[in-house]
Amino acid sequence: MLVAANVASFCWPQTEMRSGKQRSAEVEAVQRDGAMEPPEDKDGRTFVEVISEKYSPENFPYRRGTGMGMVVVPTVCPQGSPMKDRLNLPSILVLNSCGISRAGDQAEIAAFCAHVMELDLSHNKLQDWHEISKIVSNIPNLEFLNLSSNPLAGMTLEPQCAEAFSRVRRLVLNNTQVSWDTVLLLTRETSELEELFLCLNEYSSVSASSVACPSLRLLHITDNSLQDWAEVRKFGSMFPSLDTLVMANNNLASIQDNKDILQRLFPHLRSINLHNSGLNRWEDIEKLNFFPKLEEVRLQGIPLLQTYTNAERRSLMIAQLPAISLLNGSVVSDSEREDAERFFIRYHLDYPEEELPYRYHSLVTKYGKLEPLAEIDLRPRCRAQVEVHCEEKVEQLNIRLDQTVAELKKQLTTVVQLSTNSMRLYYIDKCSAFGPEEMKYNTRALHSYSIQDGDEILVVPKTK
Repeated sequence: MLVAANVASFCWPQTEMRSGKQRSAEVEAVQRDGAMEPPEDKDGRTFVEVISEKYSPENFPYRRGTGMGMVVVPTVCPQGSPMKDRLNLPSILVLNSCGISRAGDQAEIAAFCAHVMELDLSHNKLQDWHEISKIVSNIPNLEFLNLSSNPLAGMTLEPQCAEAFSRVRRLVLNNTQVSWDTVLLLTRETSELEELFLCLNEYSSVSASSVACPSLRLLHITDNSLQDWAEVRKFGSMFPSLDTLVMANNNLASIQDNKDILQRLFPHLRSINLHNSGLNRWEDIEKLNFFPKLEEVRLQGIPLLQTYTNAERRSLMIAQLPAISLLNGSVVSDSEREDAERFFIRYHLDYPEEELPYRYHSLVTKYGKLEPLAEIDLRPRCRAQVEVHCEEKVEQLNIRLDQTVAELKKQLTTVVQLSTNSMRLYYIDKCSAFGPEEMKYNTRALHSYSIQDGDEILVVPKTK
């Protein structure tokens, strides 16, 4: 079977040193079990080996729809190459967790990957920027590159290698422990970079760059150790066109700059995520209003809001941030904003003048000084005091409103000395102009009659 032989030759090159009988036995084993995993190569595998195995016509026989990929037939394939005469190679390559540590033959990468636009190399063994640059430099249309969870800590990127990344628009370096100096070099060389992901890299401080990266729109730097706003301030000068800043899980203590500095450093910031930061003052929330184009805020899990209910948190935040249209992923409607702003005024009615937030005074100018809302108990009544009339007899009776007509009849048997089958009941609403309403349905609940204190129950004996 051809595919079995291909798998053996791609994944286990060490079998070339074995006897013919040994190789035959191994091939037969693969034929019996096509799902058998190859033994792990401690030195890793090449990019060329992995794509030749994964996207060979035998293992990847069909195209995945219009525009998703193409059959690549190279003009030249070096003699002895593991590459086939053609590959069904998509424009989006997902090669995560494949044990890749080296590039392989660059001519083969160039021959087969000229059309590739997105490449996921996460969770591999790449730890040499020179090998990574060999791959990237031979994929001329590459726009998205994911190198997450490759062991790049302490690895130096040379400027000549960094030039290979110049066309990448979205770069993911999560959990690589890549140095900040390497990040600065990449941002200088990738003149079209729009999105940069640097999560889980243990950054506690960053250095500013003398060369700005004006193309960057999104910076995703969650789950690091950035606590001082002085570090965040550097992002403004480094990325002057920044649109979205995601800084969740960084324990940021406060926002220290004034209005003029925030407007100058972040003129285009539209969205900010500070989930699980260390903000604990309303003054920091008010400073979010100084970002001139901010319209989306995500702020959950901060110490400031721990003592409030969920409804209070949202209302107080909306009232403090008049320009935002999205809070924690939910749209803020005009009616919700008005309700929140009125709630904000009433919430602070009993505060001393010196403790009132600045926003309170502007909202009082808008709505006036509102009175507290009346507390109305809207829970259904459980009991009612009624008059029971039966011929000449009148009794005051406290009845449960969650019972049925049949249960009320049973309760009345000892009061009017009639069996349940010998009585007919009528409800008389003292506040209604209508006459008595017969309670003819035994299974109907009493609360459905809207019985109030002082109403009457008329008991009429059935005639034989």
